[in-house]
Amino acid sequence: MTKRIFYIALGATVGILVVRRLTSAAESLQPDNVARRLAGSVQNFVGDVRSGMSEREGELRAALGMDDPPGAAS
Repeated sequence: MTKRIFYIALGATVGILVVRRLTSAAESLQPDNVARRLAGSVQNFVGDVRSGMSEREGELRAALGMDDPPGAAS
């Protein structure tokens, strides 16, 4: 009798954990959550591209001497 109660409790616990996990997975796949995560990823990507562009622009300006004052010896 004690074994049956143990296995019933174990089954109920596992069932509750599975339902919770499936519910959270279903919520994370809803369109508004997917769109929010995608928008965040795109914003991070755009920020990385912009910082890389400004860094490269600084390198090119320094290499071409565009930031030197006019009339400075090159």
